Amino acid sequence: MTAALLAKLARYERPERVLPYARALDDETRAAIFGTDVAGYDGAMEELAAQRDSAVAELAADPDVRSNLARWPGGAGAQFVAIGESTTADRLSWFEILAALVGGQRPDLSPRFENLAVSGSTTTQAVAGLPALRRFEPDLVFCMLGANDAQRFGGPGGDRLVSADETARNLRRLRIAWRGAGAPRWVWLAPTPVDEAAISAHPYLGGAGLSWTNDDVRRTARLIAELAEPGDLVIDPADAAGMLPLDGDGLHPTPEAQIALVRLVLARLANQS
Repeated sequence: MTAALLAKLARYERPERVLPYARALDDETRAAIFGTDVAGYDGAMEELAAQRDSAVAELAADPDVRSNLARWPGGAGAQFVAIGESTTADRLSWFEILAALVGGQRPDLSPRFENLAVSGSTTTQAVAGLPALRRFEPDLVFCMLGANDAQRFGGPGGDRLVSADETARNLRRLRIAWRGAGAPRWVWLAPTPVDEAAISAHPYLGGAGLSWTNDDVRRTARLIAELAEPGDLVIDPADAAGMLPLDGDGLHPTPEAQIALVRLVLARLANQS
């Protein structure tokens, strides 16, 4: 396996999210899943952690970020849970950076972060995983789903992986699952805009007849805004300052884009508090 492929797999894939029993795997077996040895796997993880820490340092030096962190929601020991797909599962994701940033800058709160996102997940798979999700009792839930539902086969006019109506039903079901007394606050994040031309030109996406469109992205964003309940916070990455840069596949946000998402999330949470 090349170093580039290992870095990509280590960044996005977390076997323990798909295979719960993988939590008990030893280091050798875990590394073998990624086609490498323990030293190679540890090296990839250390490099990703260094990139995350660099992003945290950049944000922590920003006065606006520090001001927003002063208004971070939740009391001491509050738990923050994220459900989503690769944009959140990414070890350099907005949520991973946010968790390290808040944990480092607000140690007085002793916040707890749990990233339950699974790369490739659809809203249907998230609903199927509700029994496991309900084991957590978060104070705030971040939900960023819907991008994979809008994957189309056979070009931009092809069938969606999950229909828009089914996406709406699934997101509504997820929201209903955390209603009632003691229910957590809910923060929705719409999917990030995509680069349709780059997706079409990508050998493993467009080359396989797969596509995503910004029309679908906007439709999902509107859907989320419509089903959000009173008190929910809806954050649209399209509102970030400037265009969010994407990796070469035209689909996944770059680390720089993930930092921009952290800024957007912090600002919106601070303004709501």
